[in-house]
Amino acid sequence: MKIRKTTMEDLERVLELYALARAFMRENGNPDQWGTNHPPKETVIEDIAGERSYVCVEDGEIVGTFFYDQFAEPDYAKIYEGAWLNEEPYGVVHRIAAPTGMRGVASYCMKWCCERSPGNVRIDTHRNNLPMQRMLEKNGFIRCGVIYLSDGAERIAYQKNTTGNTHLNMV
Repeated sequence: MKIRKTTMEDLERVLELYALARAFMRENGNPDQWGTNHPPKETVIEDIAGERSYVCVEDGEIVGTFFYDQFAEPDYAKIYEGAWLNEEPYGVVHRIAAPTGMRGVASYCMKWCCERSPGNVRIDTHRNNLPMQRMLEKNGFIRCGVIYLSDGAERIAYQKNTTGNTHLNMV
């Protein structure tokens, strides 16, 4: 597998992957996280233009997509029912999607993000997104607590320290 920045030529395939992910979530007890239209096309276009959208390619086919950037995510400013592992710089992963049956794509994407992170990676997911929670925990992410999105929606917050730094906050 190979990861590269998403181009506008990839837009329709990326939108298709998000539609497949929404269907998978609905079928697996998580109909609310992305509803029927998240992420909207405009958000995906903004991500591509901002060079924060990536695709995972295998044998010439796009088999996964995600958002990755390094910034202080405003929704992560306050965490409840726990604490972040540390307050060091971090990479942010959002909107990861792969088709059903393509095992290992999400893990491959997360590993790629960890290798490029400034020392930490943070991600959040819906309480009902059990497959995502399992994948994150399998890949060494620690459940840190709960965050609330700007629209008030609750999410479970995860972080992975990628430096091996042992000077972490205790949860």
